[in-house]
Amino acid sequence: MGSTIAEKILSKASGKNVKAGDFVFANIDLAMIHDITAPLAIKAFQEIAGEKAKVWDPKKVIMAFDHQAPADSVKSAENQKMLRNFANEQGILNYDICGGIAHQIMVENHVEPGMLVVGADSHTCMYGALGAFATGIGSTDMGCVLATGKLWFKVPESIRFEIFGKLEKYVYGKDIVLRIIGNVGAEGANYKACIFSGDVVKKLSMADRLTMCNMAIEMGGKTGIVEPDKVTLRFLKEMGREFKGELLKSDEDANFERMELEVSGMEPQVAIPHRVDNVVGISKVKGVKVDQVFIGSCTNGRYEDLKISAEILKGERVAKGVRLIVIPASRREYMRALKDGLIETFVEAGAIVEFPSCGPCMGGSFGLIASGEVSVSTSNRNFVGRQGSPEGKIYLVNPAVAAATAIYGVLTDPREI
Repeated sequence: MGSTIAEKILSKASGKNVKAGDFVFANIDLAMIHDITAPLAIKAFQEIAGEKAKVWDPKKVIMAFDHQAPADSVKSAENQKMLRNFANEQGILNYDICGGIAHQIMVENHVEPGMLVVGADSHTCMYGALGAFATGIGSTDMGCVLATGKLWFKVPESIRFEIFGKLEKYVYGKDIVLRIIGNVGAEGANYKACIFSGDVVKKLSMADRLTMCNMAIEMGGKTGIVEPDKVTLRFLKEMGREFKGELLKSDEDANFERMELEVSGMEPQVAIPHRVDNVVGISKVKGVKVDQVFIGSCTNGRYEDLKISAEILKGERVAKGVRLIVIPASRREYMRALKDGLIETFVEAGAIVEFPSCGPCMGGSFGLIASGEVSVSTSNRNFVGRQGSPEGKIYLVNPAVAAATAIYGVLTDPREI
C-alpha cells in the first residue's frame, strides 16, 4: 500500500518508513514562536536545557511580534524587550517586529514543500498550503524543540477532501473550508491530516489555499495540506525563492478517508456565533445589523483578499455607525495594496487601515467590540470573547461579504449589490 503526503514527510523527517498510527521522533526543519507564546516556550527551554544553553539551530528559529505589536502596554513592552534580548543572545536573526503576522511571514520567507514545521500557535497548519507538514504545538513541546531540534509525533490518519464543481461569483476558498467545517463539525477531523484536493483546489490561488489550510484546526485537524504543484512553485518564485527539491505527493493507493464536496451553486457561507462549525448560507442571516467589520488576519489579510474588498468598496462609503478595520497580513502585502491604490480606496470609503498585525483577531489588542456589539470578520474564530466583550457576537465571512456588509451596515450578500 502507498503512502499519504503526511506519511512521506514524517518518514523523511524521522529517517524511517512510517504509517498512520506509528510514533516517531522527528527532526524539525523550522520552529516559529511569537510575542504571546515565546515567553513560556523560552521558560520551558531553559528548564530543559539550562539557563545558559543555546538553541539547537538559531537559523531555524523564527520569532515574530504580531499579536500585541507595537507594544500596547508596559507589560507587553517589557515582554518584547526580553524576547529581543533572548534573540540577540542566541543569535536568532529571523525575528521581526511589526513586519506582519507570523504565519504570513513564514510562508513568504521560510517554508518550503516537504518540510516539517512546528509553531507555538494553532494556525501554524496554514503552511501546509505549500505542501509542508505544519502543526501547532504547546510551549513545553516548543521548549523541547528549541533544545533538541526534535519532537515526537503520532503519525496522523488522513482525510482527503475532494472538491469539485464550479465556484459562483463572490465564493472563495473561505466559503469552501467553512462549508467543510460545517459538514464535519469542530471535532470531525481530530488529529487528522486534512488534505484538500480535486479540480477546484487545483485552480485556486495560493491565497485561497492558505485560507483553507489555516482553518483545518477549526475541525480538529493536525494539519492542512495542499499537495504542491505549479501554483506552489509560482508562489515561491514570486517570493524570490527557487525550489528545486522533490515535490512530495500522496500515492493513489494510500490509505485515505475520502469526503466529497460539490460547490456548484453554493452561496457565500457564514459561521454564526459562537461556533466555527455553526455554518449557514448568507441568505439565512442577511439583514443582521452590525457594528464593526474586520478585513484581515492570517486567514484573509492577503493582497488578493484586500483587492476583492476594495473593488466592492470603491466609490462607496462605510455605513454610518459602522467601524471598518482593514489590516494587511504583512508588510509585503501592505506595500502591494498601497502601490495598487487599494489603501486609498479603503481610506476614502471611511475605513481605519492599520499596520500589519493580528489586530482584533484574538481580542488582546486594538479594535475590540463592546457588549452587545456585532462584528463581521474575515478571521478564523468566532468564540465567546474572541474579539473583545464576551457579550459580543462574531460572524465569520469572506472578504466580499465583509465589504458589502460595511457599506450597508447589515449582513449583505455581495451578489445582490
